[in-house]
Amino acid sequence: MKTMNLIYPLALALAVTLAGTGCKHQPVKMTKLPASPDAQPYVGEPSNSPTLPPSQPFQPEQQPMVNPVNPPVGIPTAPPELFEGMIQDRAPLANNTVHFAFDSAVVKTSEKANLDAVAACLAGDATLKLLIEGHCDERGTEEYNRSLGERRALALREALAKKKLDPQRIRTESFGKDKPVDPGHDDAAWAKNRRGEFVVLRPNPNAPKP
Repeated sequence: MKTMNLIYPLALALAVTLAGTGCKHQPVKMTKLPASPDAQPYVGEPSNSPTLPPSQPFQPEQQPMVNPVNPPVGIPTAPPELFEGMIQDRAPLANNTVHFAFDSAVVKTSEKANLDAVAACLAGDATLKLLIEGHCDERGTEEYNRSLGERRALALREALAKKKLDPQRIRTESFGKDKPVDPGHDDAAWAKNRRGEFVVLRPNPNAPKP
């Protein structure tokens, strides 16, 4: 009986101890899932990705353009020998220079008065011929601007042909960006340099008679 009396309190104490510590179990360790690729910070393209070339400087006059209003085609080029030995005279048409929009060879309607003056000058003297010089601003490559200057000169030649001026009396030449009238490097200077100039060609009185 004494043995039972000793066992009972011990059993009761053990039960109380277990009850007090039963809530303090260790948390179950969770296995971490691998992070989503989208959650990783961007560190650049993989090393096996093709390397993109560095950005090239913007060349505003390097894209071919189509002239929808005055396409400078369809008029035969005048033979160079028709202009041999003639004397250049810039004075008569110095104030009738035509200007163009950026990267354009379209003759603007606002230039009608200048074209009328050029046509009237040549209509008054059948011995005169005309040189049209095409010019561009400094932007773009030399090759592209040379082509654009020629298209501008040809567009002016066609516009004068529509005014009944014989295109065989007109020759064209492009100087691209080589001869700016304004050496500046801003919009105002570029607007002046995008132009077509007219040069009167007079017979050389000292040339030998054919």
